[in-house]
Amino acid sequence: MRSEPRMLPLLVAPLRARPGRLLALILWSLVEAVPALLAGQLVARAVDLGFAAGRPLTGLAWLALMGLGVFAGAWATRQAYPLLAAVVEPFRDDLVHTVAEGSLRRAVAGGPVDASGVSRLTLQVEMVREAYAGVLMVVRGFLLTVGGALLGMVFLAPLILLLVLPPLLAGLGLFLVLLRRMAGAQRDAIVADERVAEAAGTASAAGRDIVACGAEDGVRADLMAHVDAQAAAARRLAALMPARVLCLAVAGWLPLLLLLVAAPGLRAGGLSAGAVLGAATYVTGGLQPAVRSLIQGLGGSGLRLVVALRRIHEAYPQPRPPGSKGAVSQGGPPASPHTTEPSRYDVELTTVTFAYGPQADPVFRDLDLTLPEGGHLAVVGPSGIGKSTLAGLIGGTLEPGTGQVRLGGRPPATLHPADLSALRVLVPQEAYVFSGALVENLRYLRPDASDEDVATAVDAIGAGPLVARLGGIGAMIDPAALSSGERQQIALVRAYLSPAPVVLLDEATCHLDPAAEARAEEAFARRPGTLLVIAHRISSALRARQVLVLDGDRVVSGTHGEVLERSELYRDLVGHWSDGGHAPTTVGDDEAAAPAHGRTVGVTSPRTRS
Repeated sequence: MRSEPRMLPLLVAPLRARPGRLLALILWSLVEAVPALLAGQLVARAVDLGFAAGRPLTGLAWLALMGLGVFAGAWATRQAYPLLAAVVEPFRDDLVHTVAEGSLRRAVAGGPVDASGVSRLTLQVEMVREAYAGVLMVVRGFLLTVGGALLGMVFLAPLILLLVLPPLLAGLGLFLVLLRRMAGAQRDAIVADERVAEAAGTASAAGRDIVACGAEDGVRADLMAHVDAQAAAARRLAALMPARVLCLAVAGWLPLLLLLVAAPGLRAGGLSAGAVLGAATYVTGGLQPAVRSLIQGLGGSGLRLVVALRRIHEAYPQPRPPGSKGAVSQGGPPASPHTTEPSRYDVELTTVTFAYGPQADPVFRDLDLTLPEGGHLAVVGPSGIGKSTLAGLIGGTLEPGTGQVRLGGRPPATLHPADLSALRVLVPQEAYVFSGALVENLRYLRPDASDEDVATAVDAIGAGPLVARLGGIGAMIDPAALSSGERQQIALVRAYLSPAPVVLLDEATCHLDPAAEARAEEAFARRPGTLLVIAHRISSALRARQVLVLDGDRVVSGTHGEVLERSELYRDLVGHWSDGGHAPTTVGDDEAAAPAHGRTVGVTSPRTRS
């Protein structure tokens, strides 16, 4: 059972992450509290020293000072809002990253489609963003206003606190008790909304099957049941909302009532009329509005904030902290801080059978393959024969129907996505590059890489001219403005920089010219680790130490010389090289390249498939 995420650290973290902005917000908030602190004092002096003493101009002068204080508070509020946005907007971006990353992590791990992730990414994230800003303003305003008003009462007449504090604390305590019940009702409403999103998404995706099976009525009834549950949850939440009025009456209005009832006694005890009016000003102009804002804010925005934030972190309990170390696969999730360094990185397939559906012919049947640590294998064969499928099975993006695939002695499906990502990096033909700084793209699999490490990787792959043309590693890039070959070079540098010991290149150099391809392959050949290449050009296979040929029902493996003797297809490909004086352009539209590694590699003879 997942442990419930602790809310206080999650709510405080955005403030602690930006201490400079938080300090500036506190300083402007102190200026904003000036009216709450001085209002009652100025009213008391305006009455006692001005209007009650027959000097109306003096009274107006004191009130004018109160007006200046209000103006100063309003100006401080204006300065506080941009600082608030500087805290809230990055917090919202972090939540978007958490939801998107968590959904991708589930997809990579082979889990079910996260349909409710749409609700979290749209409704819940925006709900948290809006509610967090509101709660920060409300709590900040309550603390400053109530603190200023109570401090002002101490200087004005400490006896007044005996009338104000008990009902204030009682009303706030009653509200906290009510808040727990309201939080449960709010959570039920959000969960019901997620269920509606999941049911609607499932029905939409299976529309044709539903119609074909004549199941429209059953699906409609199921969907309406979820909608009814959502409406019932919303009604339960709405029924609790009026109880906030009672809390406001006790904490906000009862102090004023007690003050008015006790006014004759206070006057008889020597308190001036101005002091009584000043105390009333503190209650009506400070405490009462602050309590109303707190109850309405926490009872509305606060509930939505806590419940939605909890749901997000319950759904994705291990978001990656900013700047955490670890490697990820191309297009996969960043590694968690708990990723363990793999002790082995050999590759082994045992009697693997795989088909793209129960009625489809197997792509592989009873395939055995062993690639020891430090091995270097090139896979060749015609288009559609299963080369990319083999890379997907080894990389863990596909699961065999029968048999076992082991990566470092462990089935990829049993590894945590972060551990799998730390073990292998898969570079596909269509390399992914995101908008932003070039260096962020290059360091994506290794955020802690130094500038020297990045420069070494760029030079090894031969991407120096590209980096120079773009304006250096700090340049901002637009993926749409890059050619396919340029995107591949960026992805190759990214993979080279990754600490993952197993590298799978699936047509990763097909958009490069032969010279650039050779430069990149030779760089990976010198890089420690295990290398598997889906060969796009036969020259890639000639550079490899071991070759695997997929040829229809026959699977042949061995060294270049051994495969040349046993595979007619391979002899034809190599014969094109010898007779024509140049390598054929490709050996299949879905293949990639690999360099020689310089280590002994053993590949068992895979069984032929029927």
